[in-house]
Amino acid sequence: MSTPTHRISVAAAMLAASIMAACSSQPAPASSSAQPLRRPIAASEGEAHLANLLQLTDGGENAEAYFSADGKYITFQSTRDGRACDQQYVMRADGSELTKVSRGGKTTCGWFLPGSKRLFFGATHHADTACPVKPDPSAGYVWGIDPYDIYTTDIDGKNMKRLTNYGVYTAEGVLSPDGKRIVFTSLKDGDLDIYTMNVDGTNVKRLTTTPGYDGGPWWSPDGTKIVYRAWHYDNPAELKAYQDLLAKRMIRPNRMELFVMNADGSESDADYEVGRRELRAVVDPRRTAYHFFVESQESAQPQLRLVHRGARRQ
Repeated sequence: MSTPTHRISVAAAMLAASIMAACSSQPAPASSSAQPLRRPIAASEGEAHLANLLQLTDGGENAEAYFSADGKYITFQSTRDGRACDQQYVMRADGSELTKVSRGGKTTCGWFLPGSKRLFFGATHHADTACPVKPDPSAGYVWGIDPYDIYTTDIDGKNMKRLTNYGVYTAEGVLSPDGKRIVFTSLKDGDLDIYTMNVDGTNVKRLTTTPGYDGGPWWSPDGTKIVYRAWHYDNPAELKAYQDLLAKRMIRPNRMELFVMNADGSESDADYEVGRRELRAVVDPRRTAYHFFVESQESAQPQLRLVHRGARRQ
């Protein structure tokens, strides 16, 4: 039976992010003593919203960066220093005291816990300390569903603890505004669905059950709603193709819709449609729970859009 939700209808390219973590006996990583980059970047001509831009990282791909609640630290994933896949890092907000906190494998989607002294992220090092094997190119344009689990660690990489122990894609974790729950996406029950759990890994609850992709969850500022992206197949042949690829731990980028549900998985009392190709939504903390920042790929360059409550297909 499908989970009752109301949806924001959006065509989108699929973002299959992942998070997994595991315990390791390796020593904690050391901090870098290098001077922070802090390179000023000029805003593009006509830019009316961004100013005082500073580049904090250089080298490799650097992504999924988030502040700690006190604003003193940033965590992000990076292939810096010639790495073949992402590792998780923490640095001060000015780019100093760069520390690798992960222990091999591949990582994704870090987030600070309350108190800003610990964080959680997804990692695959429990399966293999080497990078996961990339999908067979004969399958076409597909993304690997890597075996992430979720871990917590101190900001210096010490005292690592494994929160989930599923051995399959468990990723895209986001902390609730009250700091008590984590919402995440997992393949643990055979399909990509959305779950919540306590920050200590207990009281896991499945929120979505409709066959097809559900992922990219994000809390509303008051913690009562969750917005997420999904694609549920009407065509049985397309659903089977999706499930066959999933069994091989692969997924093909696809159209998406944006959904809103209550934090317990029950239906929302709001329904929105925005007829664009959307990649990801984040609830605007300055607005109500029904306003969304959306990253669009309808043009050559991703764009940010603000979707207001009551928006309809445009």
